[in-house]
Amino acid sequence: MGLRGELLRLLEEDREFRHAVMGLLGYRELLERFARLEERFAKLEERYLALEERVARVEERLAKAEELLVGVWRELGEVRRLAEASRRDVGALSEAVYSRFVWEDLRAELEGRGERVVSRRRGVRIEGEEVDMLVETPVRIYVVEVKVQPNHRDVDALLRKASAAERAFGRPATPVLAGVWIGGEVRSYAESRGVEVYEC
Repeated sequence: MGLRGELLRLLEEDREFRHAVMGLLGYRELLERFARLEERFAKLEERYLALEERVARVEERLAKAEELLVGVWRELGEVRRLAEASRRDVGALSEAVYSRFVWEDLRAELEGRGERVVSRRRGVRIEGEEVDMLVETPVRIYVVEVKVQPNHRDVDALLRKASAAERAFGRPATPVLAGVWIGGEVRSYAESRGVEVYEC
């Protein structure tokens, strides 16, 4: 019986030998499995490192994009601030020009009525209310509100200012609404409340 036959006999008859061989065969299989797992793990680690690099690049791009957005928001804020300042400047200039036109028309009308103008002031505060223009005659106060496109709320505000002027000066006050575009409804509402209307 050769070596092969002897081995087969031992496998059949010797239980310890059989278990030893089975253990060796199982161990080899486990080693092979571990080797395959290590190979797969190495590939996964490689993929993970590549993914980590990509994530780092994306984060870098996001940081640059965020920085760019912050800069854009700053620029927009500056543009908005400049636009607001320009709007205020244009509004103040327009109000000054319209006030001048209204003053000339009102003065001519007052002189035609025989009323003498004692004083004319712009930007007067009375009882916390700002009056665009205040024209004083010996018998009456004219409270002038200048708006580009006045609305009903402007008429109501003007009436409050006229009441405040009457209390402050102890004389009757005439509210005067001046505007560039005065709608028909606003004009009717103002005139029905005793407001004189001037369209610039």
